[in-house]
Amino acid sequence: MQQEDFEEIEIDIKAAQELVKKGDALDRLSNNQDFRDIISQGYFQDEAVRLVHLKCAPSMQNLPMQASVLTCIDGIGNLSQYFSKIITQAEMARASILDSQDTLSEMAEEGIL
Repeated sequence: MQQEDFEEIEIDIKAAQELVKKGDALDRLSNNQDFRDIISQGYFQDEAVRLVHLKCAPSMQNLPMQASVLTCIDGIGNLSQYFSKIITQAEMARASILDSQDTLSEMAEEGIL
């Protein structure tokens, strides 16, 4: 049973490491000036403000136009939420890796491995 526990912990560590890699990639990407200009500023801020103003425009008050604008606004929110999920998962994975490594160390100290 102990060998199975060890193997499961190793699998968990590898899965967590993949989430950390994804979070690190997003961190590198978000520190790139082009990303900040195009996505962080251009899409998450400028485009969001433009769409909110467009939603109030008299020419955009029919239902299909309102639905189109709301779909675009939802898209901004969805991408932002996706990025937040990656960051949260990476943070949780980092903590999980540390916990798993501690467990493996304890198992080694107890002579279980």
